[in-house]
Amino acid sequence: MIRMMDNKNSKRKKQRQNGFTLVELLVVIFILGLLATIVAINVLPAQDTASITTTKANIRNLEQAIETYRLDHNRYPEMADGLQALKTAPASLGASARYPAGGYIRGELPKDPWGNPYQYVVPGPSGTPYAVYSLGADGQPGGSDLDADIYAGE
Repeated sequence: MIRMMDNKNSKRKKQRQNGFTLVELLVVIFILGLLATIVAINVLPAQDTASITTTKANIRNLEQAIETYRLDHNRYPEMADGLQALKTAPASLGASARYPAGGYIRGELPKDPWGNPYQYVVPGPSGTPYAVYSLGADGQPGGSDLDADIYAGE
């Protein structure tokens, strides 16, 4: 009988040692939460920087296409035609104009990382013949930080 009791007690001790206590689980959850917070604090600003870098690269590609357009037609796309002139021949060119199949950029016109179309103005600021820019994260003119307008040269 004593032997049976010893066997039961030792089985109970082994069963208790196999599981985790509530305190141990709370400590692990706390540590995981702390690590997640540290990662989020360090990763989110990197995403913002990547969005700005992508925007500037897209603007440079659009500017290259605009320069190619100018070389072919001896003028920049008109403001009324906008960047769409890089994809389809605008009516302002006339029927006799030479226009490459598929346009001056591959695929669709890109949008900025926030889903807004790039802006095209003629003439550009500070005496440039044109400007291509993004309105930033808020999609509104002006702003600061991520909401600021983004030009390739900045």
